[in-house]
Formats: sequence, C-alpha cells, structure tokens
Amino acid sequence: MAEQDGADAARAEEPVFAAVLRPHRSLSPRQFGLLLAFIGGTCFASGLLFWSLGAWPIAGFFGLDLLAIQLAFRMNFRAAEAREIVEVTRERLTVTRVDARGAAHSIELNPYWARVEVERRPHFGVTAIALASHGRRLPIGGFLVPDEREGFVAALDRALAAVRAGRG
Repeated sequence: MAEQDGADAARAEEPVFAAVLRPHRSLSPRQFGLLLAFIGGTCFASGLLFWSLGAWPIAGFFGLDLLAIQLAFRMNFRAAEAREIVEVTRERLTVTRVDARGAAHSIELNPYWARVEVERRPHFGVTAIALASHGRRLPIGGFLVPDEREGFVAALDRALAAVRAGRG
C-alpha cells in the first residue's frame, strides 16, 4: 500500500505541461558581433577621414559611439535572460519568474480553480494573458508576440482541461 501511495504522489508531481517563456531577441550573439564589426569599421573609416582633414578630436567621438552601442546591446542581451516558467501538474499550476539577474519568484495556483483569461483585439489577436484564481489575477507572457500567445494559450488550456478531466 505504501508503494502505491508513493507512486500516486510521484504521478501527481509529474508535469502535464511545462513551458519556458523567453523574450525574443532579433540578433544572435554571432550576428551582434558581425554588426559591431561593421559599425566599428564604419566608425574607424570615418574617424580616419576626419583625422586626415585635421579634425582629429572628432575621431574619438566615433569610438565613443561604438562604445555606447556596444553597452546598449549588452544591456539588452542581459535583459533577455529574464524568463517565465509555467508548469502544470495534477496538483498545482506554478509560474516561476526569473529576472535578468537570476532571482526567481514562484507563484502556485490550484489547476482546478485557475482559468486562463485572454484579451483579444481585432486584427492583432491575443494582446494579454492572465491566470485568474480566487480573486487573484497574474499576468503572464507579456513579452510574447501575438502568434506565440495564441499557441501558448491553446496548449495551457488543453493541459488545464486534461487535469480537470483526470487525464493529466
């Protein structure tokens, strides 16, 4: 009998659905390197031109431009480390938010009571997703594009329906 209880407990904690939601970034690290090399080459050539014309102080400003661009992109890549982890088991719906520094904060909801609320706009699709339960509302997936939100909502709704029907 104890073995059966252990198997049931393990099954209850087995994920029915799991998704890691990450912000989209249009440049990969390799593409960033290529872009920075192109901008650096352009700044260097422009700096040489101004140097040859006797306006040597301007050449230094091109270096500052390159430094500012690199810093802005590095901050953007660091912000891209933020993510949301959504996991549904037979006993709980967990949303874990991890910020860019790696600090995690988890919120647990009962999958039998939780519902997915969706805001839609014509011609745009899903513009916002929230989980609601017992008067609480938890926005999720804010950095997803509308098509990704559609797919995520459909998959999460299926998982919650499966848990409620006892198929999870």
